[in-house]
Amino acid sequence: MAVTEPAPAAPPEAHEGILRRQAMRESAARTYARSLPIVPVRARGLTIEGADGRRYLDCLSGAGTLALGHNHPVVLEAIKKVLDSGAPLHVLDLATPVKDAFTTELFATLPREFADDARIQFCGPAGTDAVEAAFKLVRAATGRSGLLAFTGAYHGMTEGALAASGGAEDVRVTRLPFPQDYRCPFGIGGERGAEISARWTESVLDDPKSGTRAPAGMILEPVQGEGGVNPAPDDWMRRMREITASRSIPLIADEVQTGVGRTGAFWAVEHSGIVPDVMVLSKAIGGSLPLAVIVYRSALDTWQPGAHAGTFRGNQLAMAAGTATLAHVRENRLDERAGILGARMLASLRALAGDHPCIGDVRGRGLMIGVELVDPEAAPVGAGREAPPDPVLAVAVQQECLRRGLIVELGGRHSTVVRLLPPLTLTDEQATAVVDRLADAMAAAERSPHRRTATGSIR
Repeated sequence: MAVTEPAPAAPPEAHEGILRRQAMRESAARTYARSLPIVPVRARGLTIEGADGRRYLDCLSGAGTLALGHNHPVVLEAIKKVLDSGAPLHVLDLATPVKDAFTTELFATLPREFADDARIQFCGPAGTDAVEAAFKLVRAATGRSGLLAFTGAYHGMTEGALAASGGAEDVRVTRLPFPQDYRCPFGIGGERGAEISARWTESVLDDPKSGTRAPAGMILEPVQGEGGVNPAPDDWMRRMREITASRSIPLIADEVQTGVGRTGAFWAVEHSGIVPDVMVLSKAIGGSLPLAVIVYRSALDTWQPGAHAGTFRGNQLAMAAGTATLAHVRENRLDERAGILGARMLASLRALAGDHPCIGDVRGRGLMIGVELVDPEAAPVGAGREAPPDPVLAVAVQQECLRRGLIVELGGRHSTVVRLLPPLTLTDEQATAVVDRLADAMAAAERSPHRRTATGSIR
């Protein structure tokens, strides 16, 4: 595709006017626009250019959607090919060559034992739609209604997905402790903490007085994303698979953010070697465009025709972009690259902790990285007596990052985890630049004389 010359930056008043009109017209529920007051006009790979002419390294990547970064040539070419072909763009759930190519490529990337006996359901365009479809699927197949979910989870913003994430009440959802090394709910961490979490799960299911009936399914994230970048231990994942399989409880793996190479394996469940009953997929599978599916064991396919549908489940451009993305990641082993580069970035960030006592923990898997910020001068809290989270510092770090041309997201229970989700095409030089800018931003935020701590005092 021809490369066009970049257009000149918009005048500052146009940039400010767009932001002002957005604040006047859009709902109070807007999120990223509040902490990232930029107006993107061009983007390529890791880089975004704003209407004011400033350039940023984008470590948000559309909340993990952009596996290949912005406007990757293979994605643009795939979209252009569909547009030039005259093929219909909106086909509901009809069969098309574009869809056939997508499902073929997707199944080629899945764990073989799973793919050989799987069915796929195209859902609405967002990951939360796929989560709802997964819940409906296992409830229909088992005749049960309850669900098992985990503290710190995030599965979406629709009602059922929000309830499984702990953001809404639902008596059908039983919440279980998610194992963590840092801020372990049992104050132990490590293998012992994960073992207690597993035993807790067994007790809830086997104790006739626990109040939990046999559930329709268990949903978990191999790495909790919005919950603060908490990787599930591989042994614990295997225990959850054993616990659910022995009790005929379908296991749902939410790979919306962890999939397509993000964690150093093509699918995050591959780290532990488990085979779930259902996989929820979205974000990167659409190659930057809206697409969401569930893939599940054929024995669960008890739906009647029309039992689950969605008007925009036949997005041909997303399927074409998704096919190109999946193939590019697979053929170029970008999942392996993410694992190697991610380990290097984790090591660099952990080395910063000696100079920055505000770094409570650095964790992640592949290019899914989190840095938890704390107030080291305040009294310890929690079962493990860790330093308390410092949300004010986290906001300050995010703002200082933006001033230095680095876009990062905040997550975790207290919004104190600086999250890095760079594209899998990240270069060594770019990775170094990201770490350097983040370190500089932390130093600047720590020096701020007006920064208030999480307890309200001023340092």
